[in-house]
Amino acid sequence: MLRDLHPTPDERLIVDATTGDDAAVWRMDDDRALVLTADFITPIVDDARQWGRIAAANAVSDVYAMGGRPLIALNLVGWNREELPLDLLGEVLAGAGEIAAEAGFIIAGGHTVDDPEPKFGLAVVGEADPARLLTNAGLQPGQDLVLTKPLGIGIVATAMKRGMPEGRQYATLAQSAITSMTTLNADAAAVALKAGATGATDVTGFGLLGHLARACRESSVDVDIQVSAVPVLDGVAELARAGFVPGGSTRNLESVQSQLDVGSVVDADVLVLADAQTSGGLLFGVSPDKSPTCVDSLVADGHQAAIVGRTSEGTGQIKLLDS
Repeated sequence: MLRDLHPTPDERLIVDATTGDDAAVWRMDDDRALVLTADFITPIVDDARQWGRIAAANAVSDVYAMGGRPLIALNLVGWNREELPLDLLGEVLAGAGEIAAEAGFIIAGGHTVDDPEPKFGLAVVGEADPARLLTNAGLQPGQDLVLTKPLGIGIVATAMKRGMPEGRQYATLAQSAITSMTTLNADAAAVALKAGATGATDVTGFGLLGHLARACRESSVDVDIQVSAVPVLDGVAELARAGFVPGGSTRNLESVQSQLDVGSVVDADVLVLADAQTSGGLLFGVSPDKSPTCVDSLVADGHQAAIVGRTSEGTGQIKLLDS
């Protein structure tokens, strides 16, 4: 469908939908560019304020993934006023406001429509240096890939809906997922830019494999992923083996089959790599002499970051290594 949609050519539009990047970028002058994005989600947790926080962090992540900083946003709301009290919507908006205050941007209003299923998110405007953008097409051969948050959000959400298994291992898993989803990617973007990264994406609905596959194609690189190095929320692997896998994750895996060599990696572990994330981390490429410092800096600030792979010249292929 999108192949038939073509924006009016303009040299100021320096990133559009062509490369599947996280946001559009409009050059203002040699030193400044606007970063524009919109994202909204259905409820992923029962707590309204936490949903607002998660949705806001998820939306603003697109700006960080481009190497930008958010400036201003508008609320995007779908609300069933016949079934849901407006006080509950107030909690959602308050949660988003907390994230905005933490990130240093302003929410200046928004728009609401009647909707049988509640939805919430943001339209965000940020700014970036056009010479230091992080894009899908910016990965280079010989770089290490750094992932800044653990995987497994989609699997945890599915288990919560179906009934989380009992046991100490799962008692805190939902809270760990919420903590991850409400953690901003501001630190990750700053670390990536400081280390000279040029290519990045955030890991959201298409999962690690889906977003990486697009970035590999656009950058003309191949990637080896060290599966054991990929950070995963504690307990997620067991949930995946027990069948708590959302349909979106399965579709993500199907969509990358032509680019993927799974080797001897077991099916459940592959599905985790394709798991659909909400407000996931950044994945960026950086020189191997800079990647350990990047990880150390992020870990010191409380991020569960790791070096997960290495790029090489190629055509967009991904190889999974289990040792």
